[in-house]
Amino acid sequence: MLAVIESRSLILREYLLLTKPGIILGNLVSFLGGFFLASRGRIDGLLLLETGLGIALVMASGCVCNNLIDRDIDRIMTRTRRRSLVTGAISPLAAGVMAALMGVAGFALLAAGGGLLTVAVVLAGLLTYVVLYSLHWKRQSVHGALVGSLAGATAPVAGYCAVTGQFDLVALVLLAIFCLWQMPHAHAIAIARLRDYASARIPVLPVREGIARTKRHILVYILAFLAAAAALPLLHVVGWAYSATMALVGAGWLRLAVQGRRAADDRAWARGVFGFSLLVVLVLSLMMAIDPVAAPSAPAASTALRALNGPG
Repeated sequence: MLAVIESRSLILREYLLLTKPGIILGNLVSFLGGFFLASRGRIDGLLLLETGLGIALVMASGCVCNNLIDRDIDRIMTRTRRRSLVTGAISPLAAGVMAALMGVAGFALLAAGGGLLTVAVVLAGLLTYVVLYSLHWKRQSVHGALVGSLAGATAPVAGYCAVTGQFDLVALVLLAIFCLWQMPHAHAIAIARLRDYASARIPVLPVREGIARTKRHILVYILAFLAAAAALPLLHVVGWAYSATMALVGAGWLRLAVQGRRAADDRAWARGVFGFSLLVVLVLSLMMAIDPVAAPSAPAASTALRALNGPG
């Protein structure tokens, strides 16, 4: 009996790992940042639950699809050769059915809660990740990471759009911030796992153009990320605590990137950049959530509108 229970728990674990829980968790953190930023202290609990669970299910579906597509290269890379679709612990048919069911359930929740705009944002992210990135750009171009970053930036945008019901300038800035954050994050992973990517012939930047050039790209993207993150206070949607915290954390990430020029161990340095990037996105999402500028009260908003319109 115990052996049967243990066997079933191991199978469930394999199915869970197919969904890449770490990626889902990271995207849910950024989703919460976008959702709370748009909510400005007025939280709709049901909308939060429906949209968050819907996004998690759709992203899990996308990750399973990615595992299905990458079976051939996963057999080559040391880090991935023991994945369940490679070892045969889970069949491609079972994984495909699982992906389809999660995708349908996720989009049903998003449609019920967040509305059609949120569905459109998440669908665009899914198609970008599965079709554009996994099937083509990842294997064919050094710009694959940039295409993948667009998919990875949809969670906070979807959270924001679910609350506001519109894709406005703030949503566009959120897309830019999280896209730019992912580039140094992805390039650092590529340096740390250079041998795996080279053996699988995946044309990441350090494989195609060398580590030194990749380090310069990391530095430039961090600068661009900091500039984009500084746009939120200019749009008057976050306060001084966000600005001060992001300036401090951003300076630390930038300093680490600059130290890459003299790094004795490129892989160790890249792991440090990668680890710090996780801290940056956590702090970014947290400060967006806890330091939004409060929405004006109804009387104040009405007074402002009358002032703009002039005497009635």
